[in-house]
Amino acid sequence: MVEPQKDWFEKDYYAILGVDEAASAKDIQKAYRKLARELHPDANPGDTKAEERFKEVSTAYDVIGDEEKRARYDEVRRMGPIPGGFRGGRPPGPGGFDGGFDDIGDLLGGLFGRGRRGAQQRSRAERGADLLADLTLDFDDAVKGIETTISLTSEAVCSTCSGSGSKPGSPPKTCTVCNGKGVQDENQGLFSFSRPCAACGGRGSVITDPCPTCGGSGTEFRSRDVKVRIPAGVKSGQTIKLKGRGAPGRFGGPPGDLLVKVKVGDHPLFGRNGKDLTIDVPITFAEAALGAAVKVPTLDGPPVTIRIPPGTATGKTFRLRGRAGAGDILATVVVTVPENLSEKQRAAVEALAEATPESPRAHLGV
Repeated sequence: MVEPQKDWFEKDYYAILGVDEAASAKDIQKAYRKLARELHPDANPGDTKAEERFKEVSTAYDVIGDEEKRARYDEVRRMGPIPGGFRGGRPPGPGGFDGGFDDIGDLLGGLFGRGRRGAQQRSRAERGADLLADLTLDFDDAVKGIETTISLTSEAVCSTCSGSGSKPGSPPKTCTVCNGKGVQDENQGLFSFSRPCAACGGRGSVITDPCPTCGGSGTEFRSRDVKVRIPAGVKSGQTIKLKGRGAPGRFGGPPGDLLVKVKVGDHPLFGRNGKDLTIDVPITFAEAALGAAVKVPTLDGPPVTIRIPPGTATGKTFRLRGRAGAGDILATVVVTVPENLSEKQRAAVEALAEATPESPRAHLGV
């Protein structure tokens, strides 16, 4: 479980990062990265105010940038100010607690589901952000499946220092303030708080000779190619997740995922119904009435002949199994009506009308 810190009761980490309390994790991360780039000590050499602000921003993101810590921080904020400060013991005054807790340590232990002492610090390793990419596919490739390459420019592990942040040959040194723990303990009477080490920013190590490529951050923005296998039958709007191909993690955490959103182009003849292909097949009135053998195109092979039974109505669908990669072809016949009749055609139709005295609307009673 996450141990609350004294600053949780005193500081508004949302305001420090300039985000709303209802901000999404993505918006919080975006705000932090922008501020971190602006305030990083390497970008502001000798500016102590920028350095302090950088530490403050890092501390804020360490809390509300972590889902578990953020939930507990929000719970602490909902409690409001605690009477009596952080001296321990029973809060004084009529506005304080009336004995429901032996001391503030018991209150926090009940709130966070554990005792007030002896908790082990959770690793500060943080998972990298998920990245989004768009991929447009030809209709044929979406139906059959394809292995392709996506080119994107994004945050990636530094190619010079492999993510250590230090110049090659000069590894980071263990922080002498926190002895590599990344946190500092602050005793407050009957219980203690832990906060990220101010000397190393919670990393547990100090970079004395920064990498010339990434400036000590361990990451750089660069172009890279990612191979992706698109399964047969993928639909437009579907998202393919490539695990571990997103942004690199922080403090040794795992990388995020790459989310590839697929857009499928149109086909001049075929449509899609799940894994099946659909196609409208025009037939004449004579073919519908008398029956006929009609050829239907396929996506990448020779046409297939279907037999139209006599008396077939428009809208009847024939299933051609296994003719659409992972699915079938659904061929729907559409009876066409000529717009302009020749004299011979008109005479034939009029003869048919005279030979058909019964009305197809007799059941309507009109």
